[in-house]
Parts: sequence; C-alpha cells; structure tokens
Amino acid sequence: MAMDFAPLFRKDLPPPADPWTGFPEYNFTGGHQDPDSIPIEEISAAVTRVLAREGGTLATYHLESGPLGYFPLREYIAAKLSERAGLHCDAGQVLVTSGSLQALDLANAVFLEPGDTVIVEAQTYAGTLSRLRRCGVDWIGIGIDDEGLRTDELATALEALEGRKVRPKYIYTIPTVQNPTGTVMSRERRLELLRIAGKYNVPIFEDDCYADLLWDGERPPALRALDESGSVFYCGSFSKTLAPAMRVGYVVADWPVLSRMLSMKFDGGSGGLEQMVIAEYASAHFDAHVNALNKTLKAKCDAIVSALREHFGAAAEFRVPRGGIFIWVTLPDAVDTSRLAEVALAEGVAINPGAEWSADPQRGRHSLRLCFGNPSIETIREGIARLAKICHRETGIPALSANVAQPPIPLASG
Repeated sequence: MAMDFAPLFRKDLPPPADPWTGFPEYNFTGGHQDPDSIPIEEISAAVTRVLAREGGTLATYHLESGPLGYFPLREYIAAKLSERAGLHCDAGQVLVTSGSLQALDLANAVFLEPGDTVIVEAQTYAGTLSRLRRCGVDWIGIGIDDEGLRTDELATALEALEGRKVRPKYIYTIPTVQNPTGTVMSRERRLELLRIAGKYNVPIFEDDCYADLLWDGERPPALRALDESGSVFYCGSFSKTLAPAMRVGYVVADWPVLSRMLSMKFDGGSGGLEQMVIAEYASAHFDAHVNALNKTLKAKCDAIVSALREHFGAAAEFRVPRGGIFIWVTLPDAVDTSRLAEVALAEGVAINPGAEWSADPQRGRHSLRLCFGNPSIETIREGIARLAKICHRETGIPALSANVAQPPIPLASG
C-alpha cells in the first residue's frame, strides 16, 4: 500500500505542479529565446578550451575563486557593465547567482519580513509578485508611461506612506526594457527616481535583465551608474541574452549588502561549469552575438505587431516595445484574459494573462503578455490569427467580418 504523504506536507504549500506535457503549438508564454540564435558551436568550443585549461578546479566548491563566484566571470561582468551600462564596479562587488530569480530571493531574504511594504511597477514581473506574496509583504503599484515608472505617482505614494510612518524596504523597478511593457526609462526620469528615493531614504532594486536586448536607440546609464549614495543594488542575467537554461545571473552591490546576501546563499555556489563557459565564450563573442540576436528579435517584434494589427485591429491596445521579447496588450473590458488563456490553451495557444503580471490583478484582467522570442515568424503570424479567432468566438472581440453572424459569448470570470 502506497504511503499517504498528504498529512505530512506543510500546510502553506502552493498548489501541486502539473505533469509536463510539452509546449503548446503556439507558445507565447515564458521568457524563452530564439532557438536558432543559441551560439552552439562557439559555446561547444568554449567548453573544450576552458575544461582543458582549468577543468581541475571543478574538484572544489567555488572553482578556487571564492563564494562570490568564478573570478574571470566576475571580472568580465564588471568590464561589460562599465562599457554597456556606464556602471563602474570591481569583481569584489559582483555575486554570481543561479539566475536572476536567486538574486531576487537573496534580496528578499535579507530585507523582507512579514508585514513589510515594497514599491513595484503597476505592470511587473510575475515572479516578483509571487515571491513578495510568499514573503507576506504588502506592495504598492506605481503607474508606467512611455518613459517608465511615473515618478509623480511614486512621490505621492511615498509621501502617503511617510505620513503613516511606513518606510518601504525597497523600490523594485525594471528601468531598461521593462517586463512586460518593453518601456525604457529616460535618463531624466532615472535621476528623478533617484532623487525621490533618496528623499525618503528608500533603496532601489534595479532589475536589468533585458537591458542588452535594446534595439531602439542608445540605452541610458544604469540607475546604479547614476547613483552617488550606494542605495541601488543591481541585478543582471545571461539567461535572456545567451540561453535561459544556463541559469547564471548576478548581483552588484556594496559590501554591506553583498555580504548579507552571501550569508543567505546556502547552495554551495551556483553551477561552476556554466560560469566557466560563459566567461570563456562572452569575452570574445558577447557583443557580436547580442547585435545579431537583437536583429532577429526586432524582426519577430515587427511580425507580432503586424499580426496584432491585422487580426485584432483597434481592439488591441499596446505600445510597440523598444527591445526585449515581450509585448503587453490590453483588450476591451469584455475580455477576461485569465479565462481566455484557459480556452486558448485547450486549442494550442498559450498566453500569459495580465492579472498575473499586474500589481492590481483586477486592473490587469483585460491585458495579456505575449512572448515573441521563441516562435518563428510564421508561427507568430499563425498563432495570433488563431488567438483572434478564439477570442472572437468567445467574446465577439475583435469584430471579424467573417464571423459577424456569430453571437458573442461573454467570458466568465475564473
């Protein structure tokens, strides 16, 4: 007789995971990248070189580089940030993590206790919201416009919190190629954000994971590059530029913060081979790779924008992203995208419903996030056409001339 484990499980566990059944035919979810852009030959050569040269260091935890991570990789990250983001740091200010999610987990472990308050953007990374929820903290969403987080709303919110004697633990922002909206915060807005955060003595968590995927204009300096007070801790990743399955991210912070994060990193060090290979590969190939990848992603973005305009028309409102792999779309009030996601998935189209990516789920219930990084251009076109047909069949939106005789069926909340 099989053991019943249910009485032994913790009472606060999330719902159990579903079995893996493979990707749907039209997958617009997740942060997946273009498969043809993975530099397989160069990575393979990098593996051979670095293992031949120093593979023996795999016999020790931390590759004989210490708990902050593989030293050549940390040196490369420091040089990369100086050149591409205007952020000057040294290898001793860089902690290598198992993807950017571990960086977020470490920050939360160091700063957050139940009942705390965090400032986020009104549309933001769903992984951040789920982690804040598990930490038992409150959050306040600040609106986004074409220049990123609205500092006028931020100032109003911080003033109100100060009146209640509440000091937020940090402001979480994705200033460069925001996830999910694709906006880029201007330099002037960054300086104003730093000024306001400094006035209320609130640190900033700068999530810069998509900053290298900017194809429209020159990127502004990182917030941390403009900060003179040491109040910004910075997070980056190679997942979105090289390969999501290579779980390598990093945090840049001053030692008082970094030392606390390091003391909460209980994993014995992030994967050593991945660190070695990325350092070996990126030092020679990163810039050329990213330049080529951005051309590919721009073409895919153009394809999804064209498909949305063709098949949804004026029913779909969106900003054209300036970079990255996502587009944030808002549909009329009759469309509950959580319900639409359920129906569409059953017919082979996967989307991220907006409620999961919104500080206020109710305000995001008519929006959706679409990832265009992984599907081919032809798949993008076919998938958006199918999504439009499903949406029309269920809601009457968009008004497709071929189907005007069909009565709309409202989506139920769910």
